[in-house]
Amino acid sequence: MSQTLDIERWNLECEFNNLDHHTDLNGADRLIVRRGQKFTISLYLRSGNYQPGLSSLDCVVETGPQPSEENGTRASFGLSAVIDTSRWSAAVTSPPGNTATLAICSPPDAPIGRYTLTLGQSGRIEFILLFNPWCPGDRVYMDDERSLEEYVLSQDGIIFRGSAKYPVPTPWNFGQFESGILDICLKILDMNPKCLKFPGKDCSKRGIPTYVSRVLSAMVNCNDDKGVLLGRWTNNYDGGVSPLLWRGSVEILRSWDRQDCLPVRYGQCWVFAAVACSVSRALGIPCRVVTNFNSAHDTNSNLVIEQYIDEKGALMKSREMIWNYHCWVENWMTRPDLKSPDFNGWQASDPTPQEKSHGVYCCGPVPVRAIKEGELTFKYDAPFVFAEVNADVDYFMKKADGSQSKVTYTSTVGQKISTKSVGSDAREDITHLYKYPEGSDEERATFEKANHQNKLLQQQEQDQGLHLTIKVGSDIRKGCDFDVFAVVTNNTESQKKCRLVFGSCAMSYNGNVGENCGFKDLLNVELSPGAGERVPLRLNYSKYGGLITEENLIRLAALLLDYSGGQPMLALRNIVLDNPEIKVRILGEPKENRKLAAEITMQNPLPEPLEECCFSIEGANLTGGHVISESLTSSVGPGEDAKVKIYFTPTHSGLRKLVVDFNSKKLCHVKGYRNVIIGK
Repeated sequence: MSQTLDIERWNLECEFNNLDHHTDLNGADRLIVRRGQKFTISLYLRSGNYQPGLSSLDCVVETGPQPSEENGTRASFGLSAVIDTSRWSAAVTSPPGNTATLAICSPPDAPIGRYTLTLGQSGRIEFILLFNPWCPGDRVYMDDERSLEEYVLSQDGIIFRGSAKYPVPTPWNFGQFESGILDICLKILDMNPKCLKFPGKDCSKRGIPTYVSRVLSAMVNCNDDKGVLLGRWTNNYDGGVSPLLWRGSVEILRSWDRQDCLPVRYGQCWVFAAVACSVSRALGIPCRVVTNFNSAHDTNSNLVIEQYIDEKGALMKSREMIWNYHCWVENWMTRPDLKSPDFNGWQASDPTPQEKSHGVYCCGPVPVRAIKEGELTFKYDAPFVFAEVNADVDYFMKKADGSQSKVTYTSTVGQKISTKSVGSDAREDITHLYKYPEGSDEERATFEKANHQNKLLQQQEQDQGLHLTIKVGSDIRKGCDFDVFAVVTNNTESQKKCRLVFGSCAMSYNGNVGENCGFKDLLNVELSPGAGERVPLRLNYSKYGGLITEENLIRLAALLLDYSGGQPMLALRNIVLDNPEIKVRILGEPKENRKLAAEITMQNPLPEPLEECCFSIEGANLTGGHVISESLTSSVGPGEDAKVKIYFTPTHSGLRKLVVDFNSKKLCHVKGYRNVIIGK
């Protein structure tokens, strides 16, 4: 006859379990475990002893507001001889006595979230269950320890911005293990419209990583729901914070939580992607931020972007844009819904609100392999992502009389698709994962499969014998005057007489252009057969300094008109002006729970004083999830150093990234970082 264990009290062994389940950076004050992996609880018996085969214990585990066995959000089970990792199970692993070590395991497809575990009549235990990329049975399983360290456990990283010619690394504090962040991530799931309308059904689907990542894609922006961030793509950030001011996700997520789910103002693509990465990693889905340079925004799903310029080469406004760069995330998971293992692995998901998907501003997840192979029928939103990296671009010149003509322009959408390398801050080029090499047989086959005209054939037809390109120097620093060059070459056997229009304008990263920074119109450029002309355009700080946005981007455009006929030729290039380097020196020996000082220095590169200067630092397990700032009391003259000391106290050992930000009236959002190794 079985006898129910008479439990007096228990110990959740949080320190041991959390360490074993790779959740120890969340702390040891509560039990946080991963599915498909056993955890142990120490039971102290009030009376009697545990007897194998004779002792019994009824266990009930529940999650969500409407738990049911039908939805997989409730399970009843008793003691087994051994743990069964395919279902909820429990087994005592200690010898007979008045204490018992109870091992419990969830199935590897259990819904994630907050759980209660009832042990007989003795009481209720609370714990959090997460995805488990260390478990082979979990759909997010990743069989590489270095990748797991990078894509799940790393709390800091690099996001690439700038331009295809000059990718700029921007440090970011993901901070997924900082105090309170996991609770906020679970709250994001609870606030999604599907949960608010059908809570039982929503919670039952939280074991499916494709479902969770799609919910996050919608909830990181606030366009349809109580999402985290409000996007803004103008230079007016009244009532909020410029996207360039954020150094990490922690402050954003805490603000959303503090403000009762009112959206945080403001985000742009890299901020949306970074927050989605933080939440994904917190929940246990391997995730990385990806940057696509020269990213197309196709609004009508025809895989062609039509752009218009005026007779001076200036870009005219259009709904369809070529973003200088665009960021999204990739989540690692299998796709049993697609019936082929070829499409397991990285899935692209985009939380930036661009176009609606099934009536909601979200995008993905879609297998990266499906984009490469031109499989546009695969879930979710494959045509939109395919266009971002592969769309054709057609340019037309609109004349004053209302007529228009096609312009010869060779461009490649989807360049230098980039992410941070595993284990280092170097840039990893992953373009080959999204597309076959330009000009290859595989690329042509992919376009045919996508029912899309081959852009390479178009380019070959457009070769007129004249060649136009734009060249820049290697040292184009903000605050300096410098030259850029339009280079025209006549590859024909006849004399050519042309008009060259060469201009520059301020630009934002999403392709919107601003005011003129410098302009030149040469009515008579004569080129002998085989000859070339190098035409300089001087860009003066006195003119561009007050026009460029905080992104430091300038668009160069050269338009060549051949008087003997033929299509006009266009050359475009986006340049990024270098900000000054921020130097960081750590004073003292970096030890856990020991106060440190960072000496931060930056030289003023501008030909005018910097006023109201402020340095800020933030770092996972370095600054307690807060931003620490220090202002300068006086202005900094041209060529002088701005210097401060900022104190902070690391709380965990290991390699940590200290993110530094400088702001002043004339020079904003200069970012830098320093890797710091903290010892115990």
